[in-house]
Amino acid sequence: MGGPAPPRPAVTLFGARRGVRGPGGEGRHEGITMRLFDRTKELGILSEAFTACARGSGQLVIVTGGPGSGKTELVYEFLTTVGETRAHVLTATGSRAQRSQPVSVFSQLLHSGEVPPDTLDRLPPFPGSDASTRDTRPSSGVDHISHEITGIILELAQDRPVVIAIDDAHLMDNESLHTTLALLSRIRTRKILVMCVSWGQDGLTGSHVHGDLIRRPHRRVRLAPLSEEGVAAMLTAQAGQRLPSDISDAYHGATAGNPMLLHALLDDSTRFGALTGRPIASTAYRQAVLACLHRGEPRHARVARAVAALGEFATARTVPLAVGAAPSPVQEVVEILNSTGLLDGYRFRHPVAAGAVLEDIDPDERTRLHSEVARLLYLDGAPAPEVAKHLVAADRVPEEWGPPVLRTAAEQTLAADDVKQSTTYLRLMLRHSRDEGERHALSAALGRAEWRVNPAAAGTHLAPLRRPALDGRLDVRDTATVVRHMLWQGDTEPAAKAVATLGHTPSRADAQAIAEVEFIRQWFYGVPRVGKRTETAKLASLESGPVDDTHGLGPKVAQLISGSATDESVANVAEALQGHRLDHLKPELVAMSLLAIAHTDRTLTAARACEAVLECTVERKATTWQALIGSVRAEIALLQGDLATAELRATQALDMLHAQGWGVLIGLPLSTAVFARTSMGKHDAAAHLFKREVPETMFGTIFGIQYLRARGHHYLATDRAFAALNDFETCGRLMRDGNPHLQKGIPWCADLAQANLRIGKVRTAREWAERQIRLPGGHSSRSRAIALRVLAGASQPHQRTSLLRESIDLLKACGDRLELALAYADLSSAHYELGEYDRARLVARQAAQEAEWCRIESPVDNRLVAPAEASTGEDIAPILSDAECRVAGLAALGYTNREISSRIHVTISTVEQHLTRVYRKLNVASRAELPSKVLEHQIPTMSDPTNRNRSSAVEGRLA
Repeated sequence: MGGPAPPRPAVTLFGARRGVRGPGGEGRHEGITMRLFDRTKELGILSEAFTACARGSGQLVIVTGGPGSGKTELVYEFLTTVGETRAHVLTATGSRAQRSQPVSVFSQLLHSGEVPPDTLDRLPPFPGSDASTRDTRPSSGVDHISHEITGIILELAQDRPVVIAIDDAHLMDNESLHTTLALLSRIRTRKILVMCVSWGQDGLTGSHVHGDLIRRPHRRVRLAPLSEEGVAAMLTAQAGQRLPSDISDAYHGATAGNPMLLHALLDDSTRFGALTGRPIASTAYRQAVLACLHRGEPRHARVARAVAALGEFATARTVPLAVGAAPSPVQEVVEILNSTGLLDGYRFRHPVAAGAVLEDIDPDERTRLHSEVARLLYLDGAPAPEVAKHLVAADRVPEEWGPPVLRTAAEQTLAADDVKQSTTYLRLMLRHSRDEGERHALSAALGRAEWRVNPAAAGTHLAPLRRPALDGRLDVRDTATVVRHMLWQGDTEPAAKAVATLGHTPSRADAQAIAEVEFIRQWFYGVPRVGKRTETAKLASLESGPVDDTHGLGPKVAQLISGSATDESVANVAEALQGHRLDHLKPELVAMSLLAIAHTDRTLTAARACEAVLECTVERKATTWQALIGSVRAEIALLQGDLATAELRATQALDMLHAQGWGVLIGLPLSTAVFARTSMGKHDAAAHLFKREVPETMFGTIFGIQYLRARGHHYLATDRAFAALNDFETCGRLMRDGNPHLQKGIPWCADLAQANLRIGKVRTAREWAERQIRLPGGHSSRSRAIALRVLAGASQPHQRTSLLRESIDLLKACGDRLELALAYADLSSAHYELGEYDRARLVARQAAQEAEWCRIESPVDNRLVAPAEASTGEDIAPILSDAECRVAGLAALGYTNREISSRIHVTISTVEQHLTRVYRKLNVASRAELPSKVLEHQIPTMSDPTNRNRSSAVEGRLA
C-alpha cells in the first residue's frame, strides 16, 4: 500500500503562507504583529464547535468572507489555541493549479505532519503522483483511496479530537470534495471538526463546492469588514496611543475595513515614519491590492482594470462595454470588489490601487483595453485630453478620428500650461504620421510647445525645419516659429530669406505673425541704416506694430519708444500688459515693453508691472518666459541702483536655461550680473562670469552691446582703461549701425567719455559727453545725467557744481540711486575743491545715504560724513516747517531761488519768504552760512518726489 508520497504544495495555509507560521508561532503580516479585532463573536463560534467536537459530536464550520477579510488569520488564531489541547490538526489549501489533481487537498491534509508514517503506508499511491499511471488509473481506485482516507481520519479521532482546516475550499478538486462529503456523513458521533474556508459567493468557480457543503448540517462564520471602531482599535494597538478620529476614518475610508489592505497601509505608513498621520500607500498596499484581486476570479481582474482605465468615466454602462460583457454579471463583480474594499461604487477607494491594477496589466491587454476605452470616450463626446490619454497608453492613432482628437488635446493642454502632456500627444502623432507636410507642422507645434520650458529642446524640432522654411514648404505660422528660433540663435540672414519666401498678400493673421517676428528682429538687432535694408524691408515696421494686434501692445510700445514719453503713453503700455495671458502676448514683446517703461524714468512702475508678469510665468510653469522676464526684472533693479536684487535676479535667470537655450539673449542677464557685481566691488565674481561661453552672433545684437558695456565698465573698475576703451568703441560702431531708438537707453557716448577721461584725454571726453547730451529723439534722463556727470569731471571746478546739480535732478527723476550716490560724491568733491567745506560735508552725507541703500561702500571720504558736533543750544530743526526745511536744504546745497521754486512748485516770492523765516529762526546772516547751520541742526535735505509722483500718476491711471 506504500508508494512515494506526493510532493508538498508550494503554498500551504498554515505553513509557508505569507506572514503565518505554524502552531505555536506568532503570526505576522508584512512586519506587523497579527492581532484580531472585531472577531470575538467569530472565535466564539469556532470554540463552541470545538467543544462539541471534543464531546463526541462531529462538527462542520463554514467560514466565509472576501479576499483579505482575515479568514486565514481567524482560523490560524483558533488553531493556535487548539494546538494546546493535543488535538490532531490537519491543514490544506485548495488552488486552481491543483484542481486537476485528484485528492490533492487530502494529500496535503495527510502529509501535514499529524498522521503517523506507518499509517500513511496503508494508502495506495495518490492519482497523478506517477506520470506513467496518471491517465490509466480507473475511477474505482479513487473511490478506494477516498475510503482509506476516511478510515485513517476516523482512527485518528478515537483517542483525541481531529481538527481539519481547508482554506480556499471552493477551489478543492472534485475527488477531495467527494472524500469530504463522505467523511462528513460519518462524523456525527466522532471527535472530528471540519472547517472549510471559502468566499461563499455565488458565481465563483467552484461555487458548487460551497453549495454541496452548506446542504450539510453546519455552523456558519461570516467575516464582515472591520468596523470603524475595529480599525481605530487596530491603529491604537499599532501606534501605542489613541489616534485622532480623522486619521482612523482615513484608514477606514481607504480600505473599507479590509484587514489585508489595512495591515498593508499600516506597514507602508510605519516604514515612512508616518503612522500617527494620514495613511501612506506604497509597495505593501499595492501588493495587497493585487493579492485581493488575484485571489478572486479572472473576470474580477478584468472588471477592475476597466474601472481603473475609465477612471471618472467608469459607470454601470461604460464598464460592461469596455469589458465586453453583459451589465448584470459585471454589476455582480463590482459588488464583490466593493465588499472587498477595493471599490466604492465604480471608483477605487485609493488612487494608488487604481495605479497598481493598471500596471499589472499584460502589455497586449493594456493596448486593447486603452484602445477600447479611447473609442468609448470618443463616441461619448468626452473631452479630447481624456481620449488622448488612452491613445497614448495604447500607442495607437485611429486613422479616422485619432489625429484631430490628439491635435485638439495638445492645444487644450498647452493652454492649460501642461507642456509635458501637450508634447506627448504631438509626439504620438509624429510617430504615426507618414505625410511630410503633416510631420513638418507637428514638428513646428512641438517646437512652440517646448519653447515655453526649454528653447534648447525646442531647437531639436525646429532646426530640421530650416530647409523647408527656406524652400517655402511651411505655412506662415510655422515659418514664423522657425524664424524666431533663427533669431534667438543669431542667424539673421537665413531668417530674412525665410521670411522672403512668404506670400506678398498675407492674411491678417499671417501679417500679424510676420510683424511679430519683425518686432523681435528689430529689438534684437536694430533697424539697418538706410541703404542696407534687405528683404525685410517689406515687413511691417516697428512703428506700425502688429497688423491685427487686438491687445494693442505693439503700437503702444512703438509710440512710447519713438516719441516723448508721457504718463499717458506709459499707462497705455502698462494697461495693455494687464489682464492678458502671456500666450496672447509674445514674451519678447512683453520684455521690451517693460524695459521701455523703465527707460522713461518710471522704474517703479516698470518693477511693479514686471513682478505681476513674473507671477504669471511662475503660475504657468513657463521656464523660458520666467527666465526672460526675470532678466528684465534684474535690469530694472539695476536701473534703480538696487544692486543686490539685480545680481540675484540675473543669476537666477541665467541658471534657469542652458546656454544653448539662451542663444543670443544670454547677454541680457549676463551683462546685468556683471554690472551689479562690478558696482558692488565683487570684481573676481564679475570676472568669473566672463568664462561663460557666449555665441559669436550675440555681438551683433543689443545683448552683445550690453555685454561689451558691462565688460568695459569692469575693466574701468579694475584699472584697465585702454581695454575698456576698446570695448566701448566697439559698442559705438554697433550702435551707429543699429536702431537709433536704442540710443535712448544706452549711454554709449558717455561710456566713451568716461574711458577717455580715465586715460587723460580730457578734450575727447568732453566731446563724447556733449555728443551724448545732444543726441536727438528724447534720450533718457539717465543717459543725460551720466553724461553731465562725466562732463563735470572734464570741466573746471567752478563749472562742475551746476552740471552735477542738474545731473542729480535727472537721477532723482529716473530713480537710479547708484548713479545718484556717485553724482553726490562728485558734487561733494567739487565743493571741497572750492573751499566750501560745510557744503561738501552736507552733500557727502547725501552720497553716503544713497550708497548705503545700494549696499556699496561710501564713495566719499568718511571724514566728510562724520556726524557734526551736537548743538549746545536748543534744537531748532523742529521749529522749521516742512516747506522751510525743504527750502533750507536746497539753498544749503547751492540751488538758486529760481531753481528751488521749480523743484518744489512754488513761486520765487514764496521761496524768498521761506528763506527769510529760515534766516531768522536759524540766526543766519547770509546764504553762505546755511550749510553749516543745516549740518549743525541736522535739518533733513529734500528728497525729490519727482520719480514717485510720476509712477503714482501711472498707478492711479491703472487703478
